Amino acid sequence: MSEVTRSPVSTPGWRGWLIWTVGIAAYVLAIANRTSLGAVGVDAAERFSADAATLSLFAVVQLAVYGGMQIPVGVFLDRYGARPIITLGMILMAVGQLTMALSPSIGIAILARVLLGAGDAMVFPAVLRLVATWFPAQRGPLMVQLTGVIGQSGQLVALIPVAALLHATTWTITFGSIAGLGILFAILIFAVIRNHPPAVDADVTVNTDTGVVRVVTSAIDTGVGIRAAWAHPGTRLAFWSHFTTPFAGTAFVLLWGMPFLTAGEGLSEVEAAALLSVYVAFGMFLGPALGALSRRIPHQRSLVLVLPTVALQLIAWVAVILSPGTAPLWLLYILAIALASGGPASMIAFDHARTHNPVHRLSTATGLTNAGGFIAALIAVFLIGLAMNLQGAGTPGTYSLDAFRLAFLTQVPLWLLGATFIIIERKRTRIRMGLDPERSRRDRR
Repeated sequence: MSEVTRSPVSTPGWRGWLIWTVGIAAYVLAIANRTSLGAVGVDAAERFSADAATLSLFAVVQLAVYGGMQIPVGVFLDRYGARPIITLGMILMAVGQLTMALSPSIGIAILARVLLGAGDAMVFPAVLRLVATWFPAQRGPLMVQLTGVIGQSGQLVALIPVAALLHATTWTITFGSIAGLGILFAILIFAVIRNHPPAVDADVTVNTDTGVVRVVTSAIDTGVGIRAAWAHPGTRLAFWSHFTTPFAGTAFVLLWGMPFLTAGEGLSEVEAAALLSVYVAFGMFLGPALGALSRRIPHQRSLVLVLPTVALQLIAWVAVILSPGTAPLWLLYILAIALASGGPASMIAFDHARTHNPVHRLSTATGLTNAGGFIAALIAVFLIGLAMNLQGAGTPGTYSLDAFRLAFLTQVPLWLLGATFIIIERKRTRIRMGLDPERSRRDRR
């Protein structure tokens, strides 16, 4: 790789802002695609005559593909740049939604979620790549936060317009319309987005700490790079931070939130959608605040931001589960706010990955980190569905509040496991950085 000491992008200019705007619009659509099934979970269960475990399988497969694609996407981004990758992602999601629209059976519907997960996996890393190549290094952290915050508005698109369209028309029209929108976006992306500014004759990776730009000339994210990234405790801290913070919110909004609120807590669909909208809005509001705090306390992120967020989610869920009868509406709003904190807190994991890895290994470390949250989410979604089935509450007609309560308790071991490893890897990271003394052999006994 060749190295340049100063970023070729001093100011992004109107073209940089246009490209980022199109990229962020694509990310909003990707989030809407990702959460579209969660908004109509009960309808999906009835359409495919699916029990809770099978309904969970839709989300599990989608999340598994998303997580498994993170490192390959990083390799392809380094080799081909953002434009073809994000275009392909839009096409795959469109094909997936069209398949879902026409699906006559569960097997075909699961294939649709595979395509959707693969396409979704390409969009966010590609948009971050555009930020790195079109914006000055010092603006990188802010632009990444804005990308994450604005992108989450896609959940509102799924919660309100998609559900309303389904109830006003048919399953085929609803998901076919989303597919058509995806094709239009693929054309727009290919026409507008470029990998890098005209002043740069190759795609680059930018270190947002130093401003150093490295021109990528070969595939760098090999097995050697993966092992080297994972060997650093800072990468493992990033992985477990992302594993532990967002999975409960993801499982809630991706699949189980709407059935729990309507069939379990007895809310109307309008009330449930309003509550989930608060989840999205609060997450968007909290993102910049946590991002600013993360930059100010780089050595205390885990203790001050990440672990308290995990504790808040656990306490809120336990309060709802132990509430006699249906939970009061104010407590459900507190739950939504607590779960919303997990998304912004999970972005701190990428600060860890960026801080503790050299630029040539950054996409590998980012891929490993991003996979953590989706691995936890697919486990949570599956365990909730399995717990519902084991209680004889596997179909919409048999859903009950007590069954949901026990099912959501399956999240507790994931929080405890993740928090334990956060504490362990934080200590190892601080020792590696020279902030804490290394333990002697006598101390280890």
